[in-house]
Order: sequence, then C-alpha cells, then structure tokens
Amino acid sequence: MSFLSRLRRGWQRLMADDPPPLKPEAQEPPRRRGQILIPSKKPKGWEIRPAEAAPGVLPEGQALAMDSTLEESYSWANARWNYDGVGFPGFSYLADLAQIPEYRRPSEILAKEMTRKWLRIISTGEDEAGDKSDKLRQIEAEFKRLDVQTRFREVAELDGLYGRGQLYIDTGDTDDREELQKPLVRKPGKVKKGGIKGLRVVEPIWTYPNRYNSDDPLRPDYFEPQTWFVMGKEVHCSRLLTIVSRPLPDILKPAYAFAGLSLSQLMRPYVDNWIRTRDSVGDAVSNFSTMVLSSDLQTLVGADGQELLDRAQLYNQVRDNRGLMLVNKDSEELKNVAVPLSGLDHLQAQSQEHMAAVSGIPLIVLLGITPSGLNPSTDGEIRTFYAHIESRQEADFTHPVTVVLELVQLSLFGEIDPDIGFKWEPLWSLDEAALATVRKTDADTDVVLINAGIISPMEARVRLAGEEDGPYTSLDLTEEITPPVQELQEQHGLDPTAPGEPAEREDITPDPSEPRPGSGLPSEARLPH
Repeated sequence: MSFLSRLRRGWQRLMADDPPPLKPEAQEPPRRRGQILIPSKKPKGWEIRPAEAAPGVLPEGQALAMDSTLEESYSWANARWNYDGVGFPGFSYLADLAQIPEYRRPSEILAKEMTRKWLRIISTGEDEAGDKSDKLRQIEAEFKRLDVQTRFREVAELDGLYGRGQLYIDTGDTDDREELQKPLVRKPGKVKKGGIKGLRVVEPIWTYPNRYNSDDPLRPDYFEPQTWFVMGKEVHCSRLLTIVSRPLPDILKPAYAFAGLSLSQLMRPYVDNWIRTRDSVGDAVSNFSTMVLSSDLQTLVGADGQELLDRAQLYNQVRDNRGLMLVNKDSEELKNVAVPLSGLDHLQAQSQEHMAAVSGIPLIVLLGITPSGLNPSTDGEIRTFYAHIESRQEADFTHPVTVVLELVQLSLFGEIDPDIGFKWEPLWSLDEAALATVRKTDADTDVVLINAGIISPMEARVRLAGEEDGPYTSLDLTEEITPPVQELQEQHGLDPTAPGEPAEREDITPDPSEPRPGSGLPSEARLPH
C-alpha cells in the first residue's frame, strides 16, 4: 500500500461518523539499559553454563569438560541468579562488533601504546670475557626475527576485542600430538639450540580449555586450564601463553571459555547510547523544519480527500527556495515550524565522551578532541594515561615476555643467564625545549659542584657519557682534560700548586683580543691573587 493510500484511508476514518476500533492496550515493554533489553525476570533457558566450542575445535567424540562439583555449583548459582542483561555474548558476536570503529579503535589504541616504545634488553653483570653486549645484540636480533613486538601487539588487541589472547610457541612439534601435550620446560635438555621456530597468535574462537581443577581452591591449578584444545589438538598451557587483562570471577570463567571481560562488552552500553544519540541528532537536523498549512479541512477533504492529497503532493514536489505555494488570504495561513537546534552538539559530544571514560583513553588520543578555554593543556591527562599503560605492561606482559626471553636464551646459548633481563621503555618524553632546559640546569649544577670541590670534572664527564640518548655518549673518558684556569696559569709561567700570599702572586688579566684557551673562561675574568 502506497503512502498516499494509507494517508487517504486515515483521513477517511478520521472524518467518518464511527471512529475506528481501538486496539487492545499493549503490554509494557521491558525496561532498557543502553540498547540491551532487560526482561522483568530471567528468560527461559538462560543460565550459567560452560561456553560451547566452535566446530572442529574439540576432537571427534570429545564432550565438554564439566565435573560433578562444577555442575552442582552451577545448579546452585542458576537457582539464585538474577538476570540483568549481562552474560557471555559469544566470540562470533564479539567478532561482529570488531567491525565497528567505536569498538575496534579503543582496543587498537591500547595495544599499540603498550608496544609502541617496547622494551630494552639489559644486563646486570659481566661475563668472564668482559661485558655481555654480544649476548644482548644476539637476543635483540632474535626478538626481531621472531617479531616479538608485533606478536604481543596482536595478542593485546585480541584481549581487548575478545577478552583473551593466546601466543603459541612453535618449537617444531606442531604435528606431534603427543609432544604438544607435554609441558615446555625451560631447561637446556628440553629446548635445544635453534629450537624456537616462531611465535603464532591464535584467536580465542579456535581454542577451548580442557583440564582444570574446580574442586580445591587451595591448589595452584584451581580454575587454571592445564591443556587447551586447538582445532582438535591438545596443547599444554606452557606452549600456549594466555593473556587475560580483565579476569572474571571463578564461577563465570567456564561460561566465558576462560576468557576475561572484553573491552567491547564493557563499552557496549556507552557505544549504543552514542549511536542512538548520533542518529537522533541526525534525524532532528534532517527534519527540524516543517511547513504547516492552516485551513478548513472539511471543505478540502470532499468525498475521498483526493483534493487535499493532490495539493499536499504538489507542494512537496515544488518545495524549495524557488517554489510557490498559493493560499487563501482570508481562510488559510502557511507558516514554518522549526525545532531549535541549540544544545544538540553538546548532547552529542557528551555521549561521545562517555566512551572515553569507560576505555580509560583521553579524548585527545581516542577522538582527537583538544580541550578548549584559556591555556588548555593535555599534559596531565597524557601522563596519567601513560602511567595506566605502564601498569598494564607490568601486569599483562612481564610474565609472558620473561618466558619468551628465557626460551630465546636457551635457543641461542643453551642456557639461561640470570643477569640478563629487560625493562620497559618510558612512554613520556620531554620535547626539545624542555630537554634543553634540563641539560642547562644540570650543566650549571656541575659547575657549582666542581668549583665547590664536591666533584671533579672527570666525574661530571662520566655522568655525561652515561646518559642514555644524550649528546655526549661518545666522550673519550681516557683523555685527560686540563681545566681552563690551570691551563691559563701554566701559559703565564705560574705554578698552580705553589704556595704564597696573594700579594706575591702575579695579577694576570687575559687580553680580550687574544683567543681564550680552554672552553669557557670569560674575557673579563681575573685569576684570584
């Protein structure tokens, strides 16, 4: 039925003597939280239960693992569970959300920031032949070959999108099903030289937990899967590094396939609110202006209302700045009704900013929105964000990176050096102007300390040469530097160490026209006498 036909039928019912029958009162719709429908009671069939595995993940004939203890706990919890619209949506649904920029961009930003500056391989001791710089260079080259930085960025991104990211350590035993079930012990007898072939990122939809303890919280393997199924292969957990940055309560871990709470699921109410507000603002802008014709409808409708419909259709077809609308000056009036648009931008901006709040990412980083007002600055927000990223590096990456570092040492040298480790590079760095100010302050401090006899010039040179990323790392500390004052005294035949009264010492004033020896004695300076 066309629009004109529906409109004609509506006018006919409105003008008829008998009004149309009223529809029965609709039931009250369920209340809403964001875009999530929340029923008044737990829907039939919804309960806490282990997540289902995707086809092909479990071996043929393998059933879902759930012992009697866990089954009793689930029965008890489901009897007391108050459904509030929250539950595991499934990896396929989370993969669908990964296509939407509002969900994908926060996970990408966090993953890139956690691996942007990356880390530095360091040593705290020396070997018999000297320092360990050669070992460090080999380890750094192996990290680049394995592309460890990229692999960890991908794992962190999967953790944000799905709640779990896993990194498979390839030792060349991928097709040996029996070997895959054995622990990958970090000892020379287990990992041979050249044994690390590569690192593989595995999405959580292709893995499923197998064996875990659910009846004794005092054991270290309580709700910690010891093996995983990866497309039909059983793999020991030591070969599949698992990163979960937002873990769930123990009773919910099997329901989420031992994944954590994904950032996408955390952001869903806020993203839904933003999308709904954005669409509402767009609709308001598209329909903010409406033309209203005040007239005597009884005389225009006639028998079937065709005259009124034809007139409305004609006006819509010619409605623009060059169109013409004819009205009766005595009985009709044409006016424009416009909805005020002021404040819509603030409402839309506020709903957009809520997404930054739940993700913990500053507006300038997530949305590119700079602060307004007098002397705006985002330094404090950026520093807080970097502190959050550094804490996540320590909590989520330190253990798996340590495992990879030890395996790389076994693969390269056949042993693990306890003096070799790593440290995370700081994310915050000064700009050129601030860095120059800091160096100037340090130089002035060195001059004061040297003149006071607290430190020697050589000690100041050692400090300059030891600054990481400083401009004086190439200083030759074996070269003996003569202080400018001593050099000037020697040029005039004075013994700097000779005793004597001030009156017996020669008053030496350098000639301003002569080039100054050394590096910094002003032309108007005098030697003490």
